[in-house]
Amino acid sequence: MAVLTPLSPARIPLAAANLSHKALYHGVADLRPMPRTLIDAGPQRQVYRYLPAQPGTESTDAPVLLVPPLAVPDSCFDLRRGCSVAEHLVEQGRRTYVVDYGQISFAQRNLGLEHWIHNVLPKAIHAASIDAGGAPVHLVSWSLGGIFCLLTAADLPTLPIASITTIGTPVDFAAVPIVAPARPVVALTRGAILTNAARMLGGAPRPFVKRAFQLTSLTKNITKPFTMLARLDDTEYLAQLEAVDAFTEHMTAYPGRAFSQLYQLVFRANQLAKGHIDLGDRCIDLARIRVPVLVVAGTGDAIAPQKAVRPLVDLLTSAPYVRYETAPGGHLGVLTGRAARTTTWATLAHFFDQVDEIRSLRFDRNPTLSQLKDAIRAITESPKETSHA
Repeated sequence: MAVLTPLSPARIPLAAANLSHKALYHGVADLRPMPRTLIDAGPQRQVYRYLPAQPGTESTDAPVLLVPPLAVPDSCFDLRRGCSVAEHLVEQGRRTYVVDYGQISFAQRNLGLEHWIHNVLPKAIHAASIDAGGAPVHLVSWSLGGIFCLLTAADLPTLPIASITTIGTPVDFAAVPIVAPARPVVALTRGAILTNAARMLGGAPRPFVKRAFQLTSLTKNITKPFTMLARLDDTEYLAQLEAVDAFTEHMTAYPGRAFSQLYQLVFRANQLAKGHIDLGDRCIDLARIRVPVLVVAGTGDAIAPQKAVRPLVDLLTSAPYVRYETAPGGHLGVLTGRAARTTTWATLAHFFDQVDEIRSLRFDRNPTLSQLKDAIRAITESPKETSHA
């Protein structure tokens, strides 16, 4: 349990100010969402473009589409002012979009993964590309949203995709420690327990999803009241706690069929660790991905530890450039923690620059594969794997 250190006299005024602000204004975090406008809509698909503070300040570089996982609000990319991926990208001049899946109800229980891979994401990618004047799109994804992006790009290689970034996306679920205790029961029942429960309930209900996310940080949640008391003068820390609490309150449900597919194919059979997934009558192979990929793992991530994330690099055998990075933070923190601006986001900006330069390569005649690789290597000659302290 955390040791409660008394506040020093010098820290008391700021602590009192934070307490006062929480009492009068219900918190210290600025939770105003970034302004945005709807550009496309369809079943389980709303595509928004974030608006810059000054119109006309966006660059002509490839736009960015933010892709969340299922059952998670798109506020994961817009957690709070000053700690928002969307805000940061817009401030950098990138034309930035996000796809939102909306609420999932019992009526959508028969929707499977193929609905997102063959319909939702391809249409969102096309919408962002068209809105940006036909430019290919950088996909930036978090958690299982990365799996959606990878499978979509592998299954539909002609989509206008400039690159893919996966942040905290596991592919080897045998290396995910939080699921290890359940494996004996899963093996004994051949996965029937959760599959039957999901079928009966029409999916994974919202309270289940919320509690599952909170259990991954059980120790932190238990000690949170004591830590808050010890850090009442740390406005940024308190603001981050409030933002994460607001985020988890807006989690949604998994549709039953999609949940069962993830459970059986990804968790139980661990197919992605082998580089493919059998979805219906199609085998989607990650080796078909032919765009640059950035893979980011959090050093403190209990849901997607480095051992579960790193194998993705070796599965992308046809990608012209694959970059692996680690950054501090847990599952959400690596995406939008207080250190993300100088770690994950800085890496993302550098990767975009590399990809834009790769896309601008021109040759007098069709290059050989060796010449193309040499040209890409000259652009990406910095170390392939780096870690942020």
